[in-house]
Amino acid sequence: MRYAPPGLCVNDFAVLREEGGTYAVLHLQGPWTPEFDHLRMETSYGRATSTDLVHWEPQGTAFGNGLPGRFDQQAVWTMHPIPHGDGMAMFYTGVSGLTPGGWPLQSVGLAYSDRTDGTGWRRHGTGPVVEADPRWYRTGEQMGWRDPFVVRDDEDETEDMGGTDGTGGWVMVVCASDASLPVEVGGCVALATSDDLEHWTVHPPLISPGDVDELECPVLERLDDGTWLLLGSIGATRGFESWTAPRLRGPWTRRGPLGPTGSYAPRVVPAPDGSRVVLHTTPRRIGLSDTGERCRGMLAQPKSLVVSESSAPRLEWWPGLDGWLGEETDRPTPHAVGDIGITGPVEITLRTDTPDGDRPALAVGCDGKNLWITGPDGNRLGETVLTDPATTLRILTVGEYVEVYADNVFVLTTLCYSGYPAPWTAVTEGHGHTVPVRPVRLPDPHRDDASAVWPGPSPR
Repeated sequence: MRYAPPGLCVNDFAVLREEGGTYAVLHLQGPWTPEFDHLRMETSYGRATSTDLVHWEPQGTAFGNGLPGRFDQQAVWTMHPIPHGDGMAMFYTGVSGLTPGGWPLQSVGLAYSDRTDGTGWRRHGTGPVVEADPRWYRTGEQMGWRDPFVVRDDEDETEDMGGTDGTGGWVMVVCASDASLPVEVGGCVALATSDDLEHWTVHPPLISPGDVDELECPVLERLDDGTWLLLGSIGATRGFESWTAPRLRGPWTRRGPLGPTGSYAPRVVPAPDGSRVVLHTTPRRIGLSDTGERCRGMLAQPKSLVVSESSAPRLEWWPGLDGWLGEETDRPTPHAVGDIGITGPVEITLRTDTPDGDRPALAVGCDGKNLWITGPDGNRLGETVLTDPATTLRILTVGEYVEVYADNVFVLTTLCYSGYPAPWTAVTEGHGHTVPVRPVRLPDPHRDDASAVWPGPSPR
């Protein structure tokens, strides 16, 4: 249901799919710490496999730092593998060290593999293949040049856009910092092009909003009608937004938030049924406690990606999860899904302060357009304002994780380690009733990763 390698946290990732249908995820991995150490964290890629995007099996480390003196000697960050011939080509972020001011020096490298399962990588040369151009992008202090994502160029529509034989052009987008803007609003998506994957020409930004500190993990997806979707993670909000365009060069239209705060680093993946889904990361807290600082967390379960001409892109409940749900019950269940119709202001209690208590320790409230989640003593853990008043809510709890879908759209997520499982109770205008829930079956309930999401109520 959710995944992290035992004892470690997951950060940015990429997903490969072999011809037989097996998925492999390559992901940054690091220790549980609230303080991000650029030189000692995320120095290798973990790898896990799945046949359904839900049940992931850890497969160990697949890639690591380069040799001393190389551009990737200190850390390897976000990657993007693509089909190449009978194998794969992988673009990845390398960190060589720090500036005098303590900022990581970043560039993009290339590795090849004769395999398609995310293993067997060999580096192309000893240096990067593309670096930030100071004509348009900040270099040195406060620079950004990471999270590469590569697709076929659409400048020449006679090219086979799905081909992998090396013919035609390629486009790379990169997380960068616009040198023409103040650093606090200079987050942008850089653009580079190539004819052979090894020699790149850097161009001015593809997107530079002017109000974003960091625009990380850009993702390009060509839609069925030939138009493009771009997803970008926003550093300040810790969520991600979407843009659409008729062609890759634009013009790009900003469509607003797609994933709420707490969801980050998305990837668009073909599901086993052929539909498009989005996977993303979600944080945890140090010490598995409400008082712990947030840290890198784990891979969340897929959401359906819905893109239409008449509305902004959105994420919805993925039906592929239904097979992991049990029969309805009104018994206390720590991992569960419940559906509630809304006819007026409502508050749904999911956990109580003691095993037989009557005070909510975790609750979801909605008065139509305002939606919120509260923890112990009524403290707000998360809130949002809906575009339109909701008529139904779907709530998912997987251990400490809480997700809320309003009219089937993913709109809110948070963490809560407090409280005891209790029958879900909805109160409307002073009248309460029990909400039946469907238990969530964890893929491997005894493994120390997504199955250990909530060890029990924290001492108060």
